[in-house]
Amino acid sequence: MNPGPVDEDNPLHTGMNALALLACLVGAGCAGPRTPPSEAAPVPRDVPPPSAAAVRAAIDRGVGFLAKDQNSDGSWGTARYKQHNVLMPVPGGHQAVRTAVTALCVSALIDAGSDAPAAVAALERGEDWLIANVSKVRLSSANVMYNNWAHAYAVQALVRMLPRAPAGSERRRTVRSLVRGQIDKLVQHQHLDGGWGYYAYGTVTRRPLAGSNSFMTATVLVGLHEAREAGFTIPRNVVAKAMDSIRRQRHPDFSYAYGHSTVPNPTAGINLAPGSLARSQACNAAMLLWNDERTTPAVARAWLNRLCARHGWLSMARKTIRPHEGHYAIAGYFYYYGFYYAGYCLGGAPEADQRRLAGHVARLLLERQEKDGSWWDFPLFNYHRQYGTGFTLPTLVRCLPHLDPPAKVN
Repeated sequence: MNPGPVDEDNPLHTGMNALALLACLVGAGCAGPRTPPSEAAPVPRDVPPPSAAAVRAAIDRGVGFLAKDQNSDGSWGTARYKQHNVLMPVPGGHQAVRTAVTALCVSALIDAGSDAPAAVAALERGEDWLIANVSKVRLSSANVMYNNWAHAYAVQALVRMLPRAPAGSERRRTVRSLVRGQIDKLVQHQHLDGGWGYYAYGTVTRRPLAGSNSFMTATVLVGLHEAREAGFTIPRNVVAKAMDSIRRQRHPDFSYAYGHSTVPNPTAGINLAPGSLARSQACNAAMLLWNDERTTPAVARAWLNRLCARHGWLSMARKTIRPHEGHYAIAGYFYYYGFYYAGYCLGGAPEADQRRLAGHVARLLLERQEKDGSWWDFPLFNYHRQYGTGFTLPTLVRCLPHLDPPAKVN
């Protein structure tokens, strides 16, 4: 298109000339510094953050649910059947899932720090159950490795239990031994590609040949980091291989492939940014904790912004009855898992953004608390309310330091 002669003294023509030049510069990639794909994200609209008192009240209700819903033996969750469920080998699958869920609940109660008698008693029973049962977890079946979830979350719970046992006591020595044992199990089950997964179809080998999952690997790395912070030695090569596994599944925008098996299809819905909303929180959290150079505070901020602005992609799948039933193949059980690791990412975001982001995260979680005080996103036998609450309580606890106390009433 030829706009004809330009009168440089005519302000309209001058403006048109400038716009044409700007268009040329943008087209040539010369319009100044561009935001890296990893830091580009929608920003959620401003909303009033909940008060610290409101969050604390929600935490107390969640703690009350866990205290009331605990099994008589000290564990949480049961194998109650429903028509649609995930693959669950018997008995190893249920043993692993119940251990993982109980570990999450124990960690949540410790993080919540409630001194209510019912909560204290529930925590003590839960700790005793873990001590007696965590070593019984084995490979769920030849092709199913739900035990990796149990080992990872058991490490986190046992590390939290250590300071609660008297120094020099037999109980503390027992807990330390159990942490070491769970770390050894994770090292034993690390895949040949460096990560961890939970299915290994057709690969009955001592060390799994099947492709690992980015988020399962991230889950393990977070647990191993907490163990290292508590003084346990984590083999460097184990961490290095795991981080390389996650890097191979990371896209330029810091969405992550669902697993190594889906890397060859990067445009599959589940691998795109909406499908990675929850997964990116876990992977970013793990890489922040282990000091990956490319996982910067700006990356953490971008994906927390994206989670809060676009959480609807996750929320639409909440309470659906089949795995991966949502848009972008999102499963209902992505929701509180994603927010759990978003809680870790809050501390890795720029300090100036932490209050705003914590307010968004806390508001979304408070809005979804059930009448009985629990949180749940997928009807997984009878483990769903327990794991949902176990994920959510620590997240709210991590939001608390960034929220203002309520105004005093005269």
